[in-house]
This record gives sequence, structure tokens and C-alpha cells, in this order.
Amino acid sequence: MTGPALYERLAIVGCGLIGSSVARAARARGVVGSITVYDTSAAVRERVIALGLADAVCADPCESVQDADVVIFATPPLAIGPAAAAVAAHLKPGATVTDVGSVKGAVADAFALVMPTDVFVIPGHPIAGTEKSGPDAGFATLFDGRWAILTPRTRGDAPYQAALDRLTRFWEALGSKVELMDERHHDLVLAVTSHLPHLIAYNIVGTADDLQEVTRGEVIKFSAGGFRDFTRIAASDPIMWRDVFLANKDAVLEVLGRFNEDLQALSRAIRWGDGDKLEEFFTRTRSIRKGVIDAGQETAEPDFGRHRND
Repeated sequence: MTGPALYERLAIVGCGLIGSSVARAARARGVVGSITVYDTSAAVRERVIALGLADAVCADPCESVQDADVVIFATPPLAIGPAAAAVAAHLKPGATVTDVGSVKGAVADAFALVMPTDVFVIPGHPIAGTEKSGPDAGFATLFDGRWAILTPRTRGDAPYQAALDRLTRFWEALGSKVELMDERHHDLVLAVTSHLPHLIAYNIVGTADDLQEVTRGEVIKFSAGGFRDFTRIAASDPIMWRDVFLANKDAVLEVLGRFNEDLQALSRAIRWGDGDKLEEFFTRTRSIRKGVIDAGQETAEPDFGRHRND
């Protein structure tokens, strides 16, 4: 399905899984006139050229954003601030500036420090991704049926509202359902639904690797479905997830504290043979899985909250 171009020129800063998927989807849906890509990696830039993902690929970030109507930062979270600072003076007045990271409070703060007043800053987060990374990992249908959260500034002026409406229609054209949210609330929600699950996955896989009584060969050979799922999540990009936990540490630590309390309660139930407690808890959590499926949030490509460019 194609539609009228919402933006004449799209600039993507960072072209991993999400950045390359945005480029593919925007081109497939006909919602931009042209696409310019910048990435710090020369190898990634060469691959973007080989894949034909963009009309122009720049080695200079400032050149990549010139005359762009919308600029999407698709780098790891802690790289967004420095990248934004580097290009801020070269943005076209009236351009929309957004991102795709799974942490919004730190990104909003970083944008506020460097962005000129004549651009429209609307942080964003498409909740879609796989454990894979790099420009080859992207695909045009990644956002179909997935939520895209926008965390606009508290501004009521008509030009900003028009920019917000335009960006909303852009994500909808890429296949997403759009939700508006306060950035701090977003970070708490994602700490529960994405960040803590990743931390648990990294930890359990690391624990299994450290067990002296179980060899790595046995861990791989006898992996049951649950552990296989953990290893898939734990294969996510380490740089991006390092940034997520550092940038969203307050919300993650808050949720982690509650998780540890609940884990201790389960530990006591197991120790004292409290089968009723375990069954009640497992029955309650089983219903959450049904809700995820009923909401259409289970897909052939698992959503692990992010990839390299989150």
C-alpha cells in the first residue's frame, strides 16, 4: 500500500535494525520523497548503499540532516544526545526531530539541551524489533500492527500540534498504532515490559554459563524452550542494552526492587511446599499471556523491545 508523501525528505541517523526498517517501510509505503542515511560505521554505510536503502548516504552527519523535513535518530540511547548536538545547527527551521529509542526521559532531556527553538522535537519509540541488528536485519513490515509511542512536549501551539499530527500519520502509514504518553511514564512501562525481561534474560544465561557443574555443551544440547527464549533475548545488541539500563536506571531499579520482593515470596512458597500459592500465582500470570495474544502482540518475529538502534 502506498500513499501521498508526508515528508519530502527523511534523514535517518543510525541505520541498524530499526533505522533500516524505517527506510524500507517509508519507501514501500511511499510516505517520503527521498531518504538520506548517516551512520558512524563506514561498513554500515557501505552496506546501506549495497542494499539500496537510501537515496543518499553521508559520511558527515551534518550533511545528512540538511534540508530534511523529518530527522529520526536511530542510534543507541546514550549516543542520541551527542549526535543531536552535532547536527542541531544544521537543521532546517520547521523540521521535525524524533527518535526510536526505548528510553524517553533521558532522550527528551538531551534534545532539550541542544535543539533550536525553531524545530519540532517529538521523541518516539516504535515498540517493535528482534534480537538481530544491523541494516541487513530490517524489513518493511516490522511495524505492522505494533505500537509506536510518541512523547510530545507540553506545547499547545498550532504549529507543534500540526507537526505531531503529521508524525502520527507517518507512523500509522508505516503500519503502527500510535499512542501518546508522558516520557517518564513511558520509561516505567518499558522497564516492566522490556527492560527488566532483558536484564533477567542476560542474567539467567550468564548464570547458566557460570555453573561449574553444567558444561556449556550441556547447556546448549539440553536447552528447553524457556532457556532457548532467554538465549534469544540475551543475543540482543550489548551496546544498545548497556545504554538502555544506564539511561533508564531509576525506573529499572524501581521495578527490579518489586521483582526481587515477588521472587522472594515465590522462593518461600517453594521452600515451604506451598503448592496453593504457586498454583494461584502461575494461574494469574498465565492470563497475562492470553491477554498478550488477544491484543495481537504475538508475531512470527518476536518483539524483544529493541535491537541495536533502540
